[in-house]
Amino acid sequence: MSDLPYRPCAGFMLANAQGHVFVGQRIDRRGSQFSGAWQMPQGGIDKGEDEEQAALRELEEETGVGAHLVEVIARSAKTHFYDLPPELLGKVWKGKYRGQEQHWFLGRFLGSDSDINLNAHHPAEFESYRWVEPMRLPELIVPFKRDVYTALVDEFVSLI
Repeated sequence: MSDLPYRPCAGFMLANAQGHVFVGQRIDRRGSQFSGAWQMPQGGIDKGEDEEQAALRELEEETGVGAHLVEVIARSAKTHFYDLPPELLGKVWKGKYRGQEQHWFLGRFLGSDSDINLNAHHPAEFESYRWVEPMRLPELIVPFKRDVYTALVDEFVSLI
């Protein structure tokens, strides 16, 4: 595992006017030990993309929320890493990566719930969504990403 690289990734913490954060329930977790887990929009960084472009692209693909509906507030001061658990290692991302190197952004949602479209991109990644208090994020995510979410909440909560 230690010989494998981390997959470059960008994520977006989207906060609404009430100070709650968007989380989506992933479709591909149905029937797995991680069913019921929620996460914020995130995904791989394409060649030639910078981290903020990737985060905004992933946000739009996974939620339908375009950059015109977002005010970017902050970028995480550090790069976050997580390792896949042994049962997923070699099975996701074609076995090329040991986990992810994540670059996170915080933004204010300027739209309304009617602007959210979980089917904006095919295939859809989320089957449902909700707005939650930031402090609840770590309990909703899969256990192997919990430390990252805890660090993000600690860093961003005062800005939300």
